[in-house]
Amino acid sequence: MRKALVVIDYTNDFVHEKGALTCGEPGQEIEDSILELMETFRKEKEFIVQAVDVHTPNDPYHPETKLFPTHNVRDTWGRQLYGKVKELHEQMAEENEDGQIYYMDKTRYSAFAYTDLEAKLREREITEIHLTGVCTDICVLHTAIDAYNKGFSIVIHEKAVASFNEPAHQLALQHFENVLNAVIINGE
Repeated sequence: MRKALVVIDYTNDFVHEKGALTCGEPGQEIEDSILELMETFRKEKEFIVQAVDVHTPNDPYHPETKLFPTHNVRDTWGRQLYGKVKELHEQMAEENEDGQIYYMDKTRYSAFAYTDLEAKLREREITEIHLTGVCTDICVLHTAIDAYNKGFSIVIHEKAVASFNEPAHQLALQHFENVLNAVIINGE
């Protein structure tokens, strides 16, 4: 069985204390777990995806414009990957001869909505996706729902997902397991 690691929205705007829509400490605390997973998938030669939100300020046609402050604007510090995840991604991107790491734009909560993610997974015969990143109850959840509906097996690494809303984070973890039949891994 082929698998992929999908790191969702691990950017300065969502994680750094000065980010426009930050989950702050909970997001920062998962950095080491994400790094460890990236290294594991790298060694196993499995596909790694950075699924990164991208926006235009005050876009009247985007539904999030009325819901959230401006965030993850293209070509800004806020949209850059956060901390050591950025460093590892850049290192891997330089060595990316076999297409193991993929950085993709997404404009909706789900990494599958209006993107080529499904095609990238299918062409590699990937059937299992491991989800990490932020926010557990928004973009990670919507990506998991689409993955379930498309027939992928889902693994959630509890120590590698976070949100700015702890009750919603816990509810999403229950939803992954009880409704989407996801495997929840509690370890580091």
